[in-house]
Amino acid sequence: MFLTPFACEVASIERHNRVSVGVASGVNRRAGLALRQPADAGRQAVTKQESDRLVFKVPSLRNIDKTQPYFHTGKVATLDEAVKEMGEYQLGKQVTDNEVASIVTFLKALTGEIPAEYIKPPELPKSTAKTPKPSGT
Repeated sequence: MFLTPFACEVASIERHNRVSVGVASGVNRRAGLALRQPADAGRQAVTKQESDRLVFKVPSLRNIDKTQPYFHTGKVATLDEAVKEMGEYQLGKQVTDNEVASIVTFLKALTGEIPAEYIKPPELPKSTAKTPKPSGT
């Protein structure tokens, strides 16, 4: 299936053209206008810097079909729906079902074996009496 020019635009090729098929690790981008929720200040909630308001980490597209749910809140369960929302948020356009299918086909072509280091549980230090308890307990 070939990508239409519009599908390429929606797939944000210009933002995801690095070796890792996505922005460099740790790079943050401002969310599209419709993603901006007044209650979610983005990185500013951590840094307290006005320049970080509405800034969110943008992940690689490599293995994107294996890393659901999508968006920083995990609010979207499927890749199809994420593509539809990003077309609207980033471009202000409704994406057709054919365009969604083309983009999802392209994104699935970026799938490879997920490195074990990427998905293994982290090794955490042992808890002690001084270890803070999770909030809500």
